[in-house]
Amino acid sequence: MRTGLIAEKLGMSSGFNEKGERVPVTLLKVEDCQVVAHRTVERDGYSALVVGAKNAKLHRVSKPMRTVFAKAKLEPKARLREFRITDDAYIEVGSSLTPELFRAGQLVDVCGTSVGKGFAGAMKRHNFGGLEASHGVSVSHRSHGSTGGCQDPGRVFKNKKMAGHLGAERVTIQNLQVFAVDATTGVIVIKGAIPGSKGSTVYVTDAIKKTIAV
Repeated sequence: MRTGLIAEKLGMSSGFNEKGERVPVTLLKVEDCQVVAHRTVERDGYSALVVGAKNAKLHRVSKPMRTVFAKAKLEPKARLREFRITDDAYIEVGSSLTPELFRAGQLVDVCGTSVGKGFAGAMKRHNFGGLEASHGVSVSHRSHGSTGGCQDPGRVFKNKKMAGHLGAERVTIQNLQVFAVDATTGVIVIKGAIPGSKGSTVYVTDAIKKTIAV
């Protein structure tokens, strides 16, 4: 199990595969991505790499974190993330991580924060069918209907699907295919859509369920 990369979502575009078919792609920018520290079994109880990305101004970093970056002899980073690894996948502190960590055609998992959509009804949030358009139904066509019995048990169960806040939560999309890698510009092109808005931070790792695309 290897480390992953911290990237910035630039937006979506399209490309053409070997068959000449047009496919949607997402562009991810990898900038100033470096190994900041190690987590070892002897000291921390697990194996991981602390990875930082995008250089930050010194006054925007807390004093304890300045010590961490000074120890690693690195510029302060705006984003930090731990990636679990196996004991044979350690990389020296200070090493730069580039998009070439991944190759075109391999499968990856991408984690990000989905776009916040505020308060949403049950039809939009949970794909409910809604009530009928006629036959006595008025005003409440898009309501979620009954939520609990009036006798036994006479209450609403926990985790009942109802209207509420939608989006702005951590989402991982698995088994996305790397469409292309451009080491010159530091861009990874991922086939399909990923969670998050333009400019948001995402984390790219090797797919844990599959190794090659079908």
